[in-house]
Amino acid sequence: MTASAESSSDAARVVLSADDVRRAITRIAHEIVERNHGPASLVLVGLQRGGVWMAEALAEVLAGIDPANPVPVGTLDVSFHRDDVGLRPIVPGSVTDIPVPLDGRTVVLTDDVLFTGRTVRAALEALNDYGRPRAVQLAVMVDRGHRELPIRPDFVGKNLPTSRDEQVAATREGVVIR
Repeated sequence: MTASAESSSDAARVVLSADDVRRAITRIAHEIVERNHGPASLVLVGLQRGGVWMAEALAEVLAGIDPANPVPVGTLDVSFHRDDVGLRPIVPGSVTDIPVPLDGRTVVLTDDVLFTGRTVRAALEALNDYGRPRAVQLAVMVDRGHRELPIRPDFVGKNLPTSRDEQVAATREGVVIR
């Protein structure tokens, strides 16, 4: 099918370019440092799979802001903590890797897209297996609304109103709606 033959509902719409994503990551990193009075007690934890690239990108920027205080980066698979297990099969995304004890630290959970809030709820439950953080904050590249739980991000790259049936993909290369 040629591009001209595609229906407008099948066409992808670029919302943020790679440069826009880079600028959003830089802004979020500065907001994190400002809110937490520096990066010394922070741990970034990317939610598998979409939030991992964001945690890594934030760590790179934070290293440039305060090279003396590198921020540990971990990953968290929430597959076994989801509340919709009966509605879909459990497919572990990847191995969880939390590189430092979380007790007394501020954990910044990162995810690519915040939609219903159910993945974040599962992440909060999964974090309990790794200690008791002093605080948990949430950074997302895209907040698209449609929350089913009372969860709100602390740091947002872009608020993007969408319909429930649209799909949003957020990567280092950009944000696209289908």
